[in-house]
Amino acid sequence: MPRSEINRSGEMEVFACVVERGGFSAAARACRMTPSAVSKLVARLEARLGARLVNRSTRAFQLTPEGCAFYERATRILADIMDAERNAGTGEQPVGRIRINTSASYAAHILAPILPEFLGLYPGVTLDIVQTDAVVDLMAERTDVAVRAGPLKSSSLVARKLGDTAMIVAAAPAYLDRFGKPQTRDDLGRHNCLGFGYARTVDGWPIRQGEGTAIVPAVGRVQASDGEGLRHLALSGVGLARLAEFTVRADIAAGRLVPVLEHLNPGDREAFHAIHIGQGGPLPSRVRALLDHLAERGRVS
Repeated sequence: MPRSEINRSGEMEVFACVVERGGFSAAARACRMTPSAVSKLVARLEARLGARLVNRSTRAFQLTPEGCAFYERATRILADIMDAERNAGTGEQPVGRIRINTSASYAAHILAPILPEFLGLYPGVTLDIVQTDAVVDLMAERTDVAVRAGPLKSSSLVARKLGDTAMIVAAAPAYLDRFGKPQTRDDLGRHNCLGFGYARTVDGWPIRQGEGTAIVPAVGRVQASDGEGLRHLALSGVGLARLAEFTVRADIAAGRLVPVLEHLNPGDREAFHAIHIGQGGPLPSRVRALLDHLAERGRVS
């Protein structure tokens, strides 16, 4: 098909509808097409791109990594077209409220320092920030963007990676003066290991063992609902905590916290992603502006 005859924006709209509706049949109803026509359109798109965008089965619908990336770019392009049509000649900027759900650690160490610049760029935007380490239902919580750490579960949500960070076990000098500095994995059983008060993907602390990694139970007398809470407990000399490196970098440099068991650190890193819902069409310009700002200024390392 000649390049000029390909309706790229139309293909993007249908593909975005497939993602947001969770399948070909639902997208066909929304686009007033037959399921067969929608399936063929996506197949032609995959053939032209040279990449599988969707894993198909009779029971499940799942985007491939290439499909996630194409969906994100496609929705941004469609939003650009919408903005261009709506704002042509008016010079309008993104306006409205953005509800953000993120961990207290990311909010304190990454998000807060970059917000003045964002608010200065977009004076018509207001922010509603909810801080929690627990995973939330974006739709039920009316959340526009969530920033989450750890591995992503398969879903129809779209994620933009914001980098990753090392993990460090650390304690305050006062705590180590009282209870000593752990030297082996067995020493952890004699220490107050601060943990989270909710289920985690990995229940324990990864410790290097030979050529591999072992998970050591982290048992202590105090738990907290978020990483920033654990950091403050560690700073107060309550116990050992395993924390994201970007949250304790300044504390370690200032001597407020001391890394321990560095020789047993397996070198694992925790990834951070900005996650959003397609919301039934192209992203609102205010949400896209925030995602772009996070990708440029809100990265984790």
